[in-house]
Amino acid sequence: MEKLELYIPTLDELWFRQKMISNPETMSYNANWDIDYEGYHKDTGCIDFPESEWAEWYEYWVGNEPKRFYAYIKRTSDGMCVGDINFHYTPEQDWWDMGIVIYSPYRGNGYAVPALRLMLEHAFRDCGVTRLHNDFEIERPASLKVHLAVGFRDAGIENGIQQVVLTREDYLSNN
Repeated sequence: MEKLELYIPTLDELWFRQKMISNPETMSYNANWDIDYEGYHKDTGCIDFPESEWAEWYEYWVGNEPKRFYAYIKRTSDGMCVGDINFHYTPEQDWWDMGIVIYSPYRGNGYAVPALRLMLEHAFRDCGVTRLHNDFEIERPASLKVHLAVGFRDAGIENGIQQVVLTREDYLSNN
């Protein structure tokens, strides 16, 4: 397995995020949702991310730990970015919601589990996050398999959406 690292992009490196979220194959999981977001394309799941929005987005997401964290998933062998990962605090639930996207050309290469492990280590040990949560459609069994493989527990299904949770205590007792 290739070694990965979490890499905080510079503002000028947000071209990779732009490339990923404008790619219909990468964003197909996001299609056909009723999302009220300017720049969201319901037919493809893609999201517009013009360069004029990069600075504001960057200021919001980068350098605001533990409230928010964003990083690229990068192969150490060649510096190639293969996806991104993030978490952010959701006060209404008293947990941190997280997300991971592997860029479609790199899916199926075993990057998700090691990338999640890197993020969990950072979230729980470095940032003091107490509980991570993610959710995704039940039609995405690979997502559930990946989350369970790194220690998340199945927290049930609500309206066709799989919920998974991992607490800091459970993570630290097993790692």
